[in-house]
Amino acid sequence: MGTPKASTPTWPVPPEGGWTADDLDRLPNLPPHTELIDGSLVFACPQTLFHTCAVSFFARQVRSLAPADLEVLGRFTIDIDRQNRPEPDVVVVHGEVVEDPTQTRFPAEAVVLAIEVVSEDSVSRDRETKPLKYARAKIPHYWRVENEDGRAAVHAFELEPTTGAYVSVGIFRERMKVDVPFAVDLDLTRIKARRAPKQ
Repeated sequence: MGTPKASTPTWPVPPEGGWTADDLDRLPNLPPHTELIDGSLVFACPQTLFHTCAVSFFARQVRSLAPADLEVLGRFTIDIDRQNRPEPDVVVVHGEVVEDPTQTRFPAEAVVLAIEVVSEDSVSRDRETKPLKYARAKIPHYWRVENEDGRAAVHAFELEPTTGAYVSVGIFRERMKVDVPFAVDLDLTRIKARRAPKQ
């Protein structure tokens, strides 16, 4: 009996120097919502009910409040640089960059607001990695949505132009009311991620 042949890996093997933003459009059979962070592919884990409800809520509500010259999309990648093409859970962009139905990404300079809903596998990316990259790309507003026992807590940040870093503009529970990047008044209790207790 001969020795069995080593099986060929079924996952993509990165080239020297890592993957590039363009590779996301060329690599076959990538799972949906694959991101590129520092030249490495990041695959999305199955999402919790809270994550799904929060993404749907913010996409729907922000879309209804955004000015007509802005577009709001859920789970769409943005080009930061050659090795970073993250996919915010909700992204608000200037409408002129929405070119045609076949496009797969937006330039970071067109982004007005990026929203990330934290899940167990994305805690460090959403709290540390992505805010740094979004700030360096000069994205003016970043919201991070945390799950606090099935209730949403929104940490809102605005880019401070002098330092190029994000500063907190508030942590919101139950109600979120801000004036930038446009007027928003949200009832966060409408994010239903758990069954109401029986009376």
